[in-house]
Order: sequence, then structure tokens, then C-alpha cells
Amino acid sequence: MTFKDIFKVSALPVVVASLCCLSPVILVLFGIGTVGFASSLADTLYGEYKWYFRAAGLALMVISLIIYLRRTKNICTLDQVKRRRNEIINVVATVFIVGILGYMFFLYVVVHFVGVWLSLWE
Repeated sequence: MTFKDIFKVSALPVVVASLCCLSPVILVLFGIGTVGFASSLADTLYGEYKWYFRAAGLALMVISLIIYLRRTKNICTLDQVKRRRNEIINVVATVFIVGILGYMFFLYVVVHFVGVWLSLWE
């Protein structure tokens, strides 16, 4: 599994899991909402709904893993799963570790500093 494959599988779930704080930033960047509205929206989404976004990101990661294993690795039957069990475990562990680290970096570094730059939060 290459870095490009890992990025393909985990990028969209990381973005979906980060939408609780990314969506107010997007609203301000596109001029759709004010800084005050985006700040209160970020407080609400992150405070009350962050686990829903994280669950959606996790579900999307599972779906993207299944699609990756079926299309790229041609693992379609249970017999193939039994024969290639170690490879599947390695792929799943790698993608989940990269996904969690990517989520933490993207949300708590990238989105945070963009939000500070836009004066959404301190």
C-alpha cells in the first residue's frame, strides 16, 4: 500500500469528520456568513455535534476501506479474506492510524490556525 493509496482512502473521511469546525471557516472564506455567526456555529457544532461528525467520518472510512479492498486488492469473497487476513489487518490498521493522525492535524492545527487568522476563535 503506497502513500497515495493511504491518502485516497483517508482524505475524505478526515475532511467529513472535521466539518464541525471547517464549515464555519468555509462560510466566512466564501463570504456567506459573518464572523459572529460562524463563531457561534462553530461553538454549537463542535460542542454538541462533534461526535456525529466523527461517527460520519468513521463510517465513511469503513466504506472507503471496503471499496479500496474490493476494487484495488480484488478481495471480494470470504475465502479471499481468510487467505489474505494479515494483509487486510495491516491495511486497516495503517488507514485508521493515518486517519486519526490526519484528523488531529487537520482539525487542531490547520483549521484552528485558519480560524484564528479569520478571528473566529482565539
